[in-house]
Amino acid sequence: MTARNTFSEKQSEKQRDKITDFNPATTALLVVDMLKDFFDQGGAMVLEGGKALYAPHQKLLAAARAAGMPVFWLNQSLPPDDSLFEMRKVHCLAGSWGAEVVDELPVEEGDIVIPKRRYSGFFQTSLDLTLRERGIDTVIVTGVVTNICVRSTVHDAFFLRYQVLVPEDLVMATSPQAQAVTLYDIDTHYGDVTNLENVLAALQRRQKTDP
Repeated sequence: MTARNTFSEKQSEKQRDKITDFNPATTALLVVDMLKDFFDQGGAMVLEGGKALYAPHQKLLAAARAAGMPVFWLNQSLPPDDSLFEMRKVHCLAGSWGAEVVDELPVEEGDIVIPKRRYSGFFQTSLDLTLRERGIDTVIVTGVVTNICVRSTVHDAFFLRYQVLVPEDLVMATSPQAQAVTLYDIDTHYGDVTNLENVLAALQRRQKTDP
């Protein structure tokens, strides 16, 4: 059974309809850990098939910037003695090649880079304050991996009362099973799972109706 089928069968458990529209003026794009250690040859923890995320990210980044949406890069950046390494292989050391955003997705002037030391982009970072200063109430969360850093960021966004959208074709987990289970949990408890086509369509509708 695919993740998409699971969502449709369980949708009645939600107490509201899915978000099908959003205001770019109050929405931010949060890109999680699109870093060389997770994608490039020689990286510490390369995600198999992860480069498939490049093309949809390029499309969404272009559309978001054209609509004036702020782009946040939530990047793992760890000291050599970080306690995370008691659980996980050493990766994304601060200032290292592996902690850089992949070359295929350039960080542009005006983007906001938020270093993080834990899975969630919100935990003890300036992300929440920066979003609130900009009047943001909705976040689109993309990147890797769905079942760890994306999920943790989505959880905290929900707890902090943001509306959350996760395009399923812009996130990837450590396995197909983890992808399906995590997206099901997000869609039924923490936000709305959508896809790139729906997000781009919502942006196009806004461009046609906004003065």
